[in-house]
Amino acid sequence: MSNSDRLIIFDTTLRDGEQSPGASMTREEKLRIAKQLERLRVDVIEAGFAAASQGDFESIRAIAAAVKDSTVCSLSRANERDIARAAEALQPAARKRIHTFIATSPLHMQMKLRMAPEQVLEQAKLAVRFARSHTDDIEFSPEDGSRSEEDFLCRVLEGVIAEGATTINFPDTVGYAVPELFGETIRRLRERISNSDKAVWSVHCHNDLGLAVANSLAGVMIGGARQIECTINGLGERAGNTALEEVVMALRTRGAYYNLSTNIDTTQIVAASKMVSQITGFAVQPNKAVVGANAFAHASGIHQDGILKARETYEIMRAEDVGWTANKIVLGKLSGRNAFKQRLQELGIAMDSEAEINAAFTRFKELADRKADIFDEDIMALVADEEQAHENEHYRFVSLAQRSETGETPQARVVLSIGGQEHACDGTGDGPVDAMVNAIESAAHSGAELVLFSINAISTGTQSQGEVTMRLSSAGRIVNGVGADPDIVVASAKAYLSGLNKLHSKTERLNPQTE
Repeated sequence: MSNSDRLIIFDTTLRDGEQSPGASMTREEKLRIAKQLERLRVDVIEAGFAAASQGDFESIRAIAAAVKDSTVCSLSRANERDIARAAEALQPAARKRIHTFIATSPLHMQMKLRMAPEQVLEQAKLAVRFARSHTDDIEFSPEDGSRSEEDFLCRVLEGVIAEGATTINFPDTVGYAVPELFGETIRRLRERISNSDKAVWSVHCHNDLGLAVANSLAGVMIGGARQIECTINGLGERAGNTALEEVVMALRTRGAYYNLSTNIDTTQIVAASKMVSQITGFAVQPNKAVVGANAFAHASGIHQDGILKARETYEIMRAEDVGWTANKIVLGKLSGRNAFKQRLQELGIAMDSEAEINAAFTRFKELADRKADIFDEDIMALVADEEQAHENEHYRFVSLAQRSETGETPQARVVLSIGGQEHACDGTGDGPVDAMVNAIESAAHSGAELVLFSINAISTGTQSQGEVTMRLSSAGRIVNGVGADPDIVVASAKAYLSGLNKLHSKTERLNPQTE
C-alpha cells in the first residue's frame, strides 16, 4: 500500500496509561514495556511527561537511549520550561518527537487556564515555534478538542501548523464524543484549515462512554486521520483509552473495508498485554476483546461443534496471530539451560548478560522442583520477579511460616532482610495474609495503607502459581507491588515487600494523579 494508506500507531501506555491511579511505574518497568512496544513495532512510543518529575525525566532518557526502531516522544505543556525539559530527556533518541498541548475549550480556558482565547492562541504558536528549535517532529494537541468551538480550533490549528507542527492530534479528552460527530468534526477541520495537508492528523480518544475504539476508527475513516493514539489493554485514567489491540485487529480483520495497514507485529500483542497487566497490577478481564482469557474460548456445544468442523464458523481471528499458543506447557524440571534460554527468546524476553540468564535459570529450577508443569506465564512471572528483586532491594523476603485453623486466630512468622540485616517477626490477624502483613509491619513500621489486594492464577490447575498485586499508599505516593509463588501467602509477602521497596526508593516517581 502507499504511504497514504498506512496508519501510524502511537502508543501512550507509558504516559497516559500510567495516569490510572496506582499504575505508576519505575524506570526499569517502563524500560521493559518500551522494549516490548519496540518488538511490537509501535511507530511512536510516548515515554512520559519529562517535566512531571525527575523520575519521569530519567525514564524517558533511558528509553530514548535504548529504543532504536520506534520514535520516542515526551509530552509537554505549552511552555518553554516543559519543552526544554522534554528536549533534554529525548536527547539520546535516534528518532524523537515533542508533543505539546494546551486546552482550547471555553470551559478549560476559563476555569483551568484562566486565559483569554487570544492568549491561548499565542501561547500555542510560541510553544510550537520553540519546540521546533529542538526537533523537526512536533505534535500539537488542543486539549478538550471535542468540546472546543470550531472557529477557534481552526485558528489555533492553522497557526501551529504554520509554526511547524507536523502532527495535529485531536483529543476527546473526557470521552464525550460519539463516532459520527467526531469523525465529521475532524473532516470539517481539515477542509476549513488551509494548511491542513502540511500535517498528519491524529486522534486520541478516552473510553468514558465505551466508544474510544469506535471514535478512533471514525476519526480515521470519516475524518481522514492517519494516526491513532492508544494504549495496551486500553489502560488509562478513568475508563481508559483506545485499546491498541482492538484497533489493530479491527483494521486487520476488516482489511477490505478499512484498506489501511500498520507496522504492528500482531504476534507480540498478548506478550505486551500480559507484561503491562503484570507490571501495573491491572488484571485483564476474561471477556476482554483479543487479549482476554476467554477471547478464543468456546463453551457452547453448538459453537464447539462448528469450530471443530471449520474454525471460521465462530472465530474471525486466529488466536496464534495475536500471540496466543495452544502449546503452553513448555518446560519441566529436566529441561536444560539451552532450552530455557531458547524459550526466553521465543517469549521476547531480552536479558543483557549470561549472569542474568543463569540467575533466572536457577529460579526456574527451583520452581520446577515445586511445580511439575512450567507454563509460559510462569516463566514471565519468575523473570519479572527476578528483575524486581534487584530493584532497590532494601526489603528482601527470606522465609515464612504460618498457621491457620478454623476457630483459631491465624499466626505468621516472617523472616526478612531489611537493609542487609535479617529480622524474624511475628504477627496475628483476621486471616493468614493479614497476619503476614502485620508481622512484616512489626519490623518495617512503614505505615503504608493497603488500597488494593488482588490474586490471579498465572496458569491453569491447582498447581498454578498465584500472582498477587498489592497497591500501597503512603504520603501521597501510590505504588504496586507484585509477587508470584505457588503458595499464595508467600506470593502476598513478596508483593508487599516489593511495594515497600518502591515506597523506600528515593527515585521512585510519584503517581501522576497526586503530583
